[in-house]
Amino acid sequence: MAVSREPILKRCKSLGISPAVMGLSKQSKRNPNANRRQKISEYGLQLKEKQKLKFIYGVLEKQFRHYFEVAEKMEGKAGENLITCLESRLDSVVFRMGLATTRREARQLVTHGHFNVNGNRVDIPSYRIKVGDVVSLREKSKNSSKFKEIVETTKGRVIPLWLEMNKEDLSAKISRMPIKEDLDYEIAEHLIVELYSK
Repeated sequence: MAVSREPILKRCKSLGISPAVMGLSKQSKRNPNANRRQKISEYGLQLKEKQKLKFIYGVLEKQFRHYFEVAEKMEGKAGENLITCLESRLDSVVFRMGLATTRREARQLVTHGHFNVNGNRVDIPSYRIKVGDVVSLREKSKNSSKFKEIVETTKGRVIPLWLEMNKEDLSAKISRMPIKEDLDYEIAEHLIVELYSK
């Protein structure tokens, strides 16, 4: 499996997104306007939006292209469907539940088999969650000092409206599919659709 090892803060700065979206509280002390080109072409804008989504969710080009093809076949707008596909990944749901401090950590915790979906152990970060699914922390993992530390760290995080969170049981039910309005970052998804439509 290919892994992106690029520094998060450096990439956030180049894509113009807040490190908080990635689950980090750090801020770069560099001048945000240094070495910035004044004009970006239309293709450059489209490419930047695609790279932003790929970076936030930690997916590579082949997988991202697959999600776009799935989104095109779904009913509704392809751009909004793409966001729904990416947000409904198991690692993203775990991050939104507050059971991981960053999306990268969420991916690793899922891979290590700490979570159940509808009572069955799932260790595939890209597993797609459906409405009515219940994602829960495994019994063995609940007593872990690591998860107690994570829950303390993410205590103030806002849980999205599409998740019915049970904080005592550390589980969440998917009440509806996520939509663009639920996001905590700005994205011009129509530019990604235009890029892939060429």
